[in-house]
Parts: sequence; C-alpha cells; structure tokens
Amino acid sequence: MARISISGSATPAEAAAVSAAIERFLGDTAIAPAPVEEAMNPWLKAALADGVSAKESFGPGSPDDLF
Repeated sequence: MARISISGSATPAEAAAVSAAIERFLGDTAIAPAPVEEAMNPWLKAALADGVSAKESFGPGSPDDLF
C-alpha cells in the first residue's frame, strides 16, 4: 500500500487523522484477494490416477479367495 503524506497548514494531529482515514478507506475498498484453491491430498490424487476404488480394497476378485 502506498504511503500518503499531507503537507500544508494542518496540525500534526489533523494530518495524522486525515492520513489514517484515507489509508483505512483504501484498505476497506481494496479488491479482495482471490480465494486460494485447496490442494488435493497427494494420496487421493495418486489413487484417482491409478483408478483405485474404495470398494476394491482387496484388489480384483473376492477376499474369500485369499484364505
């Protein structure tokens, strides 16, 4: 944010008040930053890339075939 300076016949207190009011106005009317998109969990991203399904936790086939 740019600093604002006031020169003239105002007292230091008046100049500080005007400067503070202008800076507050500039801060209140500034464009809001764009929302940051939350990054995807790397494990989820890898699972989606590999085509892993939660319903196939034992891999292809039936878990009964393992025993």
